[in-house]
Amino acid sequence: MKKLVLAAAFAGAASTAMAGSYAEPIIEAPVIVEETTSSSAGILIPLLILAVIAAAVAD
Repeated sequence: MKKLVLAAAFAGAASTAMAGSYAEPIIEAPVIVEETTSSSAGILIPLLILAVIAAAVAD
């Protein structure tokens, strides 16, 4: 009797583990993330050039 109950318990557990469908998963549209640019990026290069010129003049 114990083996019958144990077998029924394993069969029930196995059937719930396989619950669900084998249908193709729904593919969602890709998320597009645009990178923002820093407002200081346009000022960085001229500041570096000025720093190089100032260092050259100081010597």
